[in-house]
Order: sequence, then C-alpha cells, then structure tokens
Amino acid sequence: MRVLMDTNALMMPIECDVRVFDELERLLTNPELLVPRAVLDELDELAGSHGEEAVAASVGRDLAERCSPLDHQEEYADDACVELATDRRCDLVCTNDRPLRDRLLETGVPVIGARGNTLTITES
Repeated sequence: MRVLMDTNALMMPIECDVRVFDELERLLTNPELLVPRAVLDELDELAGSHGEEAVAASVGRDLAERCSPLDHQEEYADDACVELATDRRCDLVCTNDRPLRDRLLETGVPVIGARGNTLTITES
C-alpha cells in the first residue's frame, strides 16, 4: 500500500506521542511511504522557527528521509496531498488535519489518523 505522509503526520511523534512508522507497520504490511515535495518545504520552514512546533518539524523532516518524495503541481502541502491522492498516486493519506481529512474522504480516499497514541484508518 502506498501511504502519502502529510506534514502533521510526520510531526505526530512529538505532537501526539505516536510512533508513526511502527503504527503504519502494524496497520499495513510493508507500506510504501511517500511525501509531497510541498510537505518537505513546509517542514523546512517550520523547523526554522522556534518552540515545540520547530522541534516537531525538525523531527518530521528527519523522518521524511524514510519516504520517497513526489513531485506535483500544487503549491501548498494540503492541496498537493489532495492532488496526489485524487490522481491515485497513493492508496491512503496519513494526516491528523481535520479539513484535509474531510476533503480526502469526500473524494473517496481513505485516511490514516491518530486516535490516542495509535493510528486508525477511516474510509468514506
């Protein structure tokens, strides 16, 4: 299964105390992890700020090295996730962003999100 990682999914280890990659392995057998280039840019920008969000983004950027980057047309990370998902370049999207989750579910794309310190799959 091809799983597209959103910015906040990569920041979950710090922000939600979720071991994202362990949880993805628990849910799916050998997931192929993908990341939009806009997410990498967003993580770089956030990591350059201060505070807990910067730490989470820095950890997220390091974790993103385990993912294959994907090119896309959209400028913003959320829009890039929707573009890649609706183009069927992934099977699921991992995000905790409620507006993004709702957009994806409306198009029939299943979403992986945190519930407590575990991940669950939601389908439309």
